[in-house]
Parts: sequence; structure tokens; C-alpha cells
Amino acid sequence: MNALGPRLAGLYVILGHAGALGRLEACLDAGVRLFQYRGKAEATLETARALVERCRAAGALLIVNDDLGLALAAGAHGLHLGQEDAERLDMAEVRRRLGSAVLGLSTHDGDQARRAAALGASYVGAGCTFPTQSKKYVVEIGLEGLRRIVEASPVPVAAIGGINVENVAAVRRAGAAMAAVIGAVGHAGDTRAAALRLVDAWNGRA
Repeated sequence: MNALGPRLAGLYVILGHAGALGRLEACLDAGVRLFQYRGKAEATLETARALVERCRAAGALLIVNDDLGLALAAGAHGLHLGQEDAERLDMAEVRRRLGSAVLGLSTHDGDQARRAAALGASYVGAGCTFPTQSKKYVVEIGLEGLRRIVEASPVPVAAIGGINVENVAAVRRAGAAMAAVIGAVGHAGDTRAAALRLVDAWNGRA
């Protein structure tokens, strides 16, 4: 596993299990170079390895969600954990097993972001930035909450939650290094076109 911190920037596409390889290819073609495999109960080592191999060939990063064993077995570039995971796991042991690989932790305020960095996080997720259908019962922090996390965090921040082509530029202006998207790409009829519009908007070309 490799730590590639300087490349923790730009559009960050979160892939579910179904159709993950096809969506990965479409997003790579659109210029995306940062991905997370969030297969949940459906996640398989075969798919994780295939995603990692394709990302490695394309110079992209593949981070696995929630499953340290899967991330290690697949040779992923890193692992992302939720705030509740950080509270129940031995994070020193997680960091030790990951070595120099990327570790992302979800946060909801500046204090959590500072604690995440102290636990060895390479970046923090900040959200829910806008209303979203991807997760129920989440607190919306808005752009102001995102700015506070950016100001407090010693490590790069990935905004997540309700991000789309209309608001992704505002997320970047708020100081986020990354914009994590799920539905804006995963629910699109044309994955490549949706990803390309997001990349262009992030880069100020929309």
C-alpha cells in the first residue's frame, strides 16, 4: 500500500459495488483520479483488487471504505473510516497496520477534525455538507460548517454530502481539497458525462 498524499485533491468518486468497474472506467476517462470502494456487505476481494489494479495502471488512487482487512488484502492505497469506527477501534493499531497508506476519517466539526489528525488521518471527510439521499439521519453542516472544519483541520478536507455540479465550485471556494460524490455520478444515466461536468465545474471550466 502506498501513501500518495499530494494526490488527495479534486473530485473524489465513491463507488458502490454494482457496476463499480464500469463506472470507474467512465470516471477515469473523465479525468477523475481519486476513488473509494464502498461496497458494504456486497464488497468482494475480487472487485477490490480489480479496482486497485486499474487505478494503479491509470495513476489513480483507490481507497476502501470501512474494511481494513479488505483494504490490506486488495493492496488498496488506503482506508476510510467513519467517526463511530474511530471511537470503537484501536486507531494506533489501524495506523500501524496501514503503514504509510492513506487513512481518511469522517468528521462533523473542527474538534473531530483535529482529533482525527492526531490519530494519524491523512485527510478528513467533512459533512454532511448539503442535504443528501445517500445517508439518512445525518446533520447538515452547510458551507459555513465546512469552512470551520477546513480552518481547524491540519490535514486536507474532503467535503461530502449532496455535492453536485451546481455547488461543487462553492465547496472548493470554502477550502475543501476534495469533493466526494456518490449520487451525482452513481445515479447519472451517463457516468462519464456527469463526471466530466463535475471535474469541469471543480476546475472552474463550467
